[in-house]
Amino acid sequence: MGRKILLVDDEPLIRMDIRDILEDRGYEVIGEACDGFEAVEMCKKHNPDLVIMDIDMPILDGIKAGKIMAKENLAGGVLLLTSFEDKEHIEKAKSIGAFGYLVKPASEKSLIPTIEMCLSKVKEFEQMKKDLEKMNSKLAERKIVERAKGILIREFKISEDEAYTRIRKLSMDKRTTMLEIAKMIIIGYDE
Repeated sequence: MGRKILLVDDEPLIRMDIRDILEDRGYEVIGEACDGFEAVEMCKKHNPDLVIMDIDMPILDGIKAGKIMAKENLAGGVLLLTSFEDKEHIEKAKSIGAFGYLVKPASEKSLIPTIEMCLSKVKEFEQMKKDLEKMNSKLAERKIVERAKGILIREFKISEDEAYTRIRKLSMDKRTTMLEIAKMIIIGYDE
């Protein structure tokens, strides 16, 4: 399966039981933490695909730790495994963007499908992030080309189409990207 999982619970026996279930199923457990602070630090080092975390822990609880992980993009996703069944905890879990919420004791029967669903969502989110970065990059490139076109229009009193054609032709003639040509135009002509 090849997905890295971090276990976080202040009860060593619970961590051990879950670790055994996961390793028997071929998951890679990259570590264990007993509180939220330790979990955040381990996430900074290992950037796990999924953190399976209890809510009720000393010092920094699972909700607060999950919020930090989400804000700092330290893990692919968080699955909360807790003894709390009340609406308030579920709402808090939703507010931090937890990918799942399981009530203890979780059986292997419920844990494995939930983990699989969470990991599927992690994969979807990773692809969405890549797509968003790509779109933002293209938008930034387009703004640079538009700025260069504006300079050519102003400097040479030509139409927008002619400015675009000149940038494209220079790009082909010089065997470089339109972005590189646009950057040179901006540096060369802009005051």
